[in-house]
Amino acid sequence: MRIAILSDIHDNIWKLERVLTHVQGADALIFCGDFCAPFTLTQLAQGFVGPVHVVWGNNDGDKWLLTRNAAAAGNVVLYGELAELELGGRKIAANHYPHIARHLAESGHYDAVFYGHDHTAHQEQVGQTLLLNPGEVMGRFGKSTFAWYDTETGQAEIVEVT
Repeated sequence: MRIAILSDIHDNIWKLERVLTHVQGADALIFCGDFCAPFTLTQLAQGFVGPVHVVWGNNDGDKWLLTRNAAAAGNVVLYGELAELELGGRKIAANHYPHIARHLAESGHYDAVFYGHDHTAHQEQVGQTLLLNPGEVMGRFGKSTFAWYDTETGQAEIVEVT
């Protein structure tokens, strides 16, 4: 199973449009928070064919409308602050914050832990667990990135979108 990992769009719908062209064909998408506006969630849901798994970020303010738009989309599952998933035979956790993600990875309960928040693409092995931040779709710090995760190999790749 091939999973696209995204975070921190911050309403940059133009960059999101570019990222969506790259992630077509993924079996699932995990979003690690900070859509900002509900219209951004709608664009992501409509632009990706397949299940979209979402955790809240600190800038997702209108949770009522985000929840309504997710329900209307039909392919979005909202998990709140923490998602615990089993996809492709792998145990996966996702949240928005680096310090929480690190503790989850250190627990050894997951094959992979994904997070966002600091807009910095990063991956490392913590014991047997992959700890990964896909970076930011937004491009605030110059690079717009996302990540691929392959459940068969347990490997990830961070991709820059120009």
